Amino acid sequence: MSQDQPNPRKPRGRPPSKTARKRALSVAHEILMNDGFGRLSIEAVAARSGVGKPTIYRNWANACELAMAALMMAGPVEPAEPGGTLKSGLTAQMRTLVTAFATTRGRQITMALAAADPESEMTKAFRNQVILSSRETGRGLIERAIQKGDIARPADLEVVLDVIYGPVFYRLLVGHRPLDQGFADHLVAAALRVLE
Repeated sequence: MSQDQPNPRKPRGRPPSKTARKRALSVAHEILMNDGFGRLSIEAVAARSGVGKPTIYRNWANACELAMAALMMAGPVEPAEPGGTLKSGLTAQMRTLVTAFATTRGRQITMALAAADPESEMTKAFRNQVILSSRETGRGLIERAIQKGDIARPADLEVVLDVIYGPVFYRLLVGHRPLDQGFADHLVAAALRVLE
C-alpha cells in the first residue's frame, strides 16, 4: 500500500449477524404472541434466543421497538414477489399491516397506543418500526416502479406516501371501521389511482 493511501479503518465490534437478528426476532414474536407485550424484554429474548444483548441493542433501541418489529411478523401473508409489480408489492405490505394489527396482541398494542403519551417509548417505537418503516418500504416500491417506467414520478412523493399510509393508521387508532384484508385491497386500488 502506498504512503499516500490511508489505511482504511475497520468498524469497531463484530458486524451484526443476520442469523442472530432473525433468531432474536423470532423469539420476540413467540414471547409477544404467547405471553403478551408486558413479558417481552431484551433480557428474556437474549436468554431464550442465545443472542447477546449487545447484538439485540444494535438492531433495536429498546424492548418496545423489538415488540413492534416482532408484531409485524404476525399472520400468514403472501410475501411480495421479487421484482413484482407495484400493485403486488403494496398489496403484500398492506395485508401484512392489517393482519398484524388484527391479532389479539395487535389489538392490545393498539389500545395501549391510543392511551400512550406521544413521547413515550411505545409511541416512538410504533412511529419508527411501523409507520416510518412502512413508508420507507412503500417509497422503495414506488421508486422501483418509476425506474421501470411503470408510473411517472409524482410531484410530491411525501404527500403520496401520506395518502397511502395515513388511512391505515387512522383506522387503526380511531377504530371506527374494521382493519381487514378487504380494506387493504381497496386502499391499494385507491393508491394506484393516485399514482396513475
